[in-house]
Amino acid sequence: MTRMTTGEVMAKSLIANGVDTVFGIPGAHMYDFNDALAREAGSIRFIHTRHEQGAGYMAYGYAKSSGRVGAYTVVPGPGLLNSGAALCTAYGANAPVICLTGNIMSHLIGQGRGQLHELPDHLGTLKGLTKWAERINHPTEAGAVMDEAFKQMLSGRQRPVGVEAPWDVFGMAAEVDMPEAARPVTAPRPDPETVAKAAALISAAKNPMIMLGSGAIGAEAEVAELARLLQAPATAHRSGKGILPDDDPLALLPPAAWQYWQTCDLLIGIGSRLELQFFRWRWMPRGLKIVRVDIDPTEMVRLKPDVGLVTDSAAGVRALIDELKGLPARSSREAELAKLKADAAEALTSVQPQEGYLRVIRDVLPRDGFFVEEVSQVGFTARMCFPVYAARQYVTCGYQDNLGFGFNSALGVKVANPDKAVVSVSGDGGFMFGVQELATAKQFGIAVVVIVFNNSAYGNVRRDQQAVYGNRLLGADLENPDFVALAKSFGVIAMKADSPEDLRGKLAEALQADEPVVIEVAIPRGSDSSPWPFIHPAPLS
Repeated sequence: MTRMTTGEVMAKSLIANGVDTVFGIPGAHMYDFNDALAREAGSIRFIHTRHEQGAGYMAYGYAKSSGRVGAYTVVPGPGLLNSGAALCTAYGANAPVICLTGNIMSHLIGQGRGQLHELPDHLGTLKGLTKWAERINHPTEAGAVMDEAFKQMLSGRQRPVGVEAPWDVFGMAAEVDMPEAARPVTAPRPDPETVAKAAALISAAKNPMIMLGSGAIGAEAEVAELARLLQAPATAHRSGKGILPDDDPLALLPPAAWQYWQTCDLLIGIGSRLELQFFRWRWMPRGLKIVRVDIDPTEMVRLKPDVGLVTDSAAGVRALIDELKGLPARSSREAELAKLKADAAEALTSVQPQEGYLRVIRDVLPRDGFFVEEVSQVGFTARMCFPVYAARQYVTCGYQDNLGFGFNSALGVKVANPDKAVVSVSGDGGFMFGVQELATAKQFGIAVVVIVFNNSAYGNVRRDQQAVYGNRLLGADLENPDFVALAKSFGVIAMKADSPEDLRGKLAEALQADEPVVIEVAIPRGSDSSPWPFIHPAPLS
């Protein structure tokens, strides 16, 4: 037993569970916890941001790109709410993020006295944004609450959690046990009867397709083996990109997969909500059967498959492969799929200038580099045409699709992967949501290259208002600063590129700088082509 404050127990718990970085902004409610972190400076790096939103997104980018826990701390009330969009993103994109926050004085909770940063139900608000959240009421509870937080976060479907403590509790001390690493719940074993049913459907299929989501990360070898056994193409929309490298003969980017979909008779979803097929394509081939492998049992209710296997993806796919060992060898489909890839790539050249710029970025970005998208014309296009070669290298916001996540998240990606190249693409609108974090990037030497595609508009909003609402524009056009001058005012390297080939040289130079760099690409307002015919394709006749 050791005498420790609540804040000290929390800090020791972070260390015991492998957390090496905490993002955040210090504040009065959190002082005792902040001080506990300061005294652990040899084990935990604290990166302070310029907005709570930035702290949450950086923790998200850290977690999403590395698979390790992303941790951040903010004051209660406004601080928590300011980081709420990042928690939504971590929830929607299945990232292990822990939010460490405070509350008002313990004796005033629920009294409505209006103490600094009070919310009507602070813990309830935190619970509404996370997989699990709890309050530490006394230092004797701190170890157990922190242990449960890590257990919940890392068990089953990984999602964010929250821990709060009242202002006065952080500094309270008691005799407590030294924190140890949490032990996540073991995943369910593959059910043999269900595996046999799934294998029977798979054996009977002539044109199966594999759909990969973030839940398939960790099953890369099994996915590749299954795809080869079945000669089945695999595709991914966002978080599943790179699990089967896009230069693998059996990997199809979504537009090519859409063509194959017309004759598909079996969809094998691995760790995926199947958003591409059911929300984006919205057309089902006649007689389609569905097999799902997912650790989240509620997925089998939300979108009921013909056979649903609730287990870890690697274990589930391995069980299917073992069950299919007697399957006769299937003829190679590589030539057929290569034709689909080539046709789709040619069609995507119509989406300009986005496709041209993305092709250059892919050429210059090292194979093991990270690409962070954004809710923008370039970001939407990237989902359709940007090749990815390993899991986690394409960082996306999941179904939240929240404007402004990209640049801030990219900073967390770089902190988690300091030896890898990180490129962030943003529109002018989204970049301005977090532009203040250029100060954080400069202060901490976070060498992200951010490319700002400036079309002086909220591009999707403007296009929809023109096409659907009689060109009645409302809040769509933007007056922007000089992004190069703005970045330089932060002490950040900045430059402009006016064509894909110009970007090629500028991006190579930026990646060599090993400093934060902003590259502005000016695009005349309204001149960028719509990627939406590829994102929501019309049924083929």
